[in-house]
Amino acid sequence: MCLRPVKVVEMSTQLKIFVAGDVEGNFDQLFSRIKNIQKKSGNFDLLLCVGDFFGTNFMAWESYVKGEKKVPIATLILGPNKFEHTDYYKDNKDGGDLCDNVTYLGKKGTYNGSSGLTIAYLSGTESSEGKSGEINFSQQDVTSLLLPVATDTKFQGVDILITSQWPKGVDRYGIPVGELDTKNVGSSLVSQLAINLRPRYHFCGMENVFYERQPYRNHKVLAEKERHVTRFIGLAKLSNTQKKKYLYAFSITPLSSIDQSELTKQTPDVTECPFNMEESKPRQEKESDAQFFYDMTPREEKGKKRQRDKDGGPDRKQIKHKEPTGPCWFCLGSPEVEKHLVVSVGIHTYLALAKGGLVDDHILILPIGHHQSTTSAPSEVIDEINRYKTALKKFFKQIGKSVVFFERNYKTQHLQIQ
Repeated sequence: MCLRPVKVVEMSTQLKIFVAGDVEGNFDQLFSRIKNIQKKSGNFDLLLCVGDFFGTNFMAWESYVKGEKKVPIATLILGPNKFEHTDYYKDNKDGGDLCDNVTYLGKKGTYNGSSGLTIAYLSGTESSEGKSGEINFSQQDVTSLLLPVATDTKFQGVDILITSQWPKGVDRYGIPVGELDTKNVGSSLVSQLAINLRPRYHFCGMENVFYERQPYRNHKVLAEKERHVTRFIGLAKLSNTQKKKYLYAFSITPLSSIDQSELTKQTPDVTECPFNMEESKPRQEKESDAQFFYDMTPREEKGKKRQRDKDGGPDRKQIKHKEPTGPCWFCLGSPEVEKHLVVSVGIHTYLALAKGGLVDDHILILPIGHHQSTTSAPSEVIDEINRYKTALKKFFKQIGKSVVFFERNYKTQHLQIQ
């Protein structure tokens, strides 16, 4: 990743950080609010700003540039999303101090604090023409940011990722945003960045919505080593009149300083990763489709799957899933699961032997996430269940057996195909 010298702020191991949504030139409002909070709660270490930092009133900014007004906290901002804001950056196009205590990070890269805190950033919005520009980023920008990650065998992730644009489909498997159609909002390149950088926190702006998603996993359960979760937060604009949250405060211990067992602790409400892992790999690094017993993805189905992912997710209406009411034997992340019975783990589903089966070959196909029945499960879960069925039919046909599949019609918190 790009490393660029910026003003280093001395920080303690436990960091207190603000993140603000689109400021849009309302500097006095923002900094006054921060001053008041710091009077009550003590000083914070850093302010991060996503979305449009500048507005149309140049004089409001000029008073800070001239030193007539002071910025009360070390502040890191992203680049412009609109052409009318590019003049504010004209003397620091590659990043640098715009005034005392306000630093423009640059187009893309990683900020490394003296405490070990790592902040990855990507400025602008995805180019509709695939070309990088003053206010746009392209696949090439994202790939260059990810290349060092691909060669670093010790890479765990970053502490924070800030982008102005949302990742596409971020609420898949989570609570729906409601105010936004996330299939048609956001950037698939930002999704690609998020899944490969594995941030502990990901902040975005621009959509004038406050949305705090349930944490999502950065690993395949049982198939990969357990990793930390990611928390996604979308922030509203300062100017919103509906009292939507535009300022987020939190504490964080950097990856480099935190105990591994504490870092990888999974929360009870953790979900699957909302982004498609295969489609989100940098294009030159994509591998062939996952194998179970056979190649389980027919050629025509691969095309359909790619189209669904391109369109932003499942064809079915997104459903808000109920959280389990108690311990679930079928959750791969649950301490109750009997892992010695697991045969194969896919992206959305897994195969396991039945405990006390009706016959010797009694097998279960189960979703990794909580879905109560096939009628409520998203299409990618159903597709993978069907691929498991196809593979099992082929396997048992070779040994002279036939397969009967059934789903019991009774209320359960975790569906099972037997």
